This record gives sequence, structure tokens and C-alpha cells, in this order.
Amino acid sequence: MRTAEWDGGPSVLARAAAVLDAFGADTTELGISELARRTGLAKSTAHRLAGELVRIGWLEQAGTKVRLGMHLFELGQLVPRQRALREAALPFMEDLREATNSNVHLAVLEGIEVVYVEILRVRDSQPLPSRVGGRLPAHATGVGKAILAYSPPEVVKARIDAGLTRRTAYTVIMPGPLMRELATIREAGISYDRQESAMGVVCAAAPVFGADGRVLGGLSVTGRAERLDTERMAPAVRTAALTLSRQLGAPLRRASTRA
Repeated sequence: MRTAEWDGGPSVLARAAAVLDAFGADTTELGISELARRTGLAKSTAHRLAGELVRIGWLEQAGTKVRLGMHLFELGQLVPRQRALREAALPFMEDLREATNSNVHLAVLEGIEVVYVEILRVRDSQPLPSRVGGRLPAHATGVGKAILAYSPPEVVKARIDAGLTRRTAYTVIMPGPLMRELATIREAGISYDRQESAMGVVCAAAPVFGADGRVLGGLSVTGRAERLDTERMAPAVRTAALTLSRQLGAPLRRASTRA
């Protein structure tokens, strides 16, 4: 549950946020009992909050359960950073998907996690752990490491201090190896996910920069390990990210150095 509080404990807003946060990629619909369990709220409180959220359109009724409402999606599309970056990136993502015949992801860093703001999938794509609006630990993804490599030291420290959680047997979970990998990414301008976020899933990713030279997000080509040659795809990904960065006004030479 989120930590915003009044003097007497978690505020109504914090409790409502906890209800919304209870949903995930594998839990799109929840009953009141499960909502109460996931949020730590009393069942009566969860029921009351869910009812209020349904009335304002943030949740919608699905039989005896509730799910996230369309109004949340509409609000999400208005987030300036997401909208501007997504709109600029879409043509490059479409070209990259066409050139590589692979899934293309665009993500930004929020705290210590990456949030996927757009995903273009190929027609015969197999299931992937990512989804638009979904989050994954930055250290366990190609886009996340591409962003971390060019982020200020305090951002990387926050990720390490929070714990490098293991998602698969290949996830980098020690600070030393992660720092060395980030240094390699800064030299090459490309990062890889070698089955670190999910078994069988690989990607090549590159950072995207804004007009002030700071890293804005990451662009990647993703697919199944048995089908995607990430090193062969790397030049196309890096070229797309560099071209997008130039479109956004980034100084060309800053795209291959620390932001």
C-alpha cells in the first residue's frame, strides 16, 4: 500500500491508490475479498473504495469482480512525457519492426523500474512478460540497463540499494557485475537482455535522449531466444534510437556518452 498519510494513518487517497495498485498483468479482475487481502484493508473498506472508484470510472464492474476502468487509460494517454515521446517514437518503431520482423518496445524509467509506454508486436509473436503500462525491474531488462547506463549515479545507486531482485537464473543480482555491464553499455551504446527478465526472452536495446542530452527512455527489439539474434539486430536498434534522439533535438555526440 502507498505511504501517503494523514496524522491518523493512510489517507483515503493512499487507500484508493492501494486498490488500483492491486491489479497486475495476471490479475485484471479482482473480487472484494482478494482486493482486501492484497491491500491489507478491511473488507468493508475495500468494498466502499471499490464502489467509489467504479462511480468515478477508475474501476468498472465485471460481474461480481472489478477491473481497471477506461477513464484511467484515458488519463494515462495525457501524461506529457509519455505522450510526447510515444508520438515521436512511433514512426521509428514501425520502421524497426518492419526491418527486423520483431517486437519493438519503448520504455521510460520511473523510480527503479521501467514502464512500457508502447509495444509494437509482430503478428506471430509469442507471449512476452511486457505489456503497455506494465513495469519490470530496470536491472533485469535491456531497456532498463540502457537507461541506467546513462543515468546519474544516484539513480543507479537507488536501484542497487533497493536490491537487485532475481527474475531468472540469468538476472544480474550483484552490484559489481551490474556496474561493469553499465560501463560496457556506455561504450557500445547498446544493451542486452539475455533471458534476464524472463526465461526464453532476449532483446537488444539502446537509449533515447532528449534535447538537453539527458536520457529519456529506451528502445528495444525483443523476441524468443531461439529466434532472435540480438547481436545481429543491435545496429538497427541503435540506429533507430540515435535517429529518434536527433528527432527529439539531442546533440548527436551526447548519444554515446554519459548523460
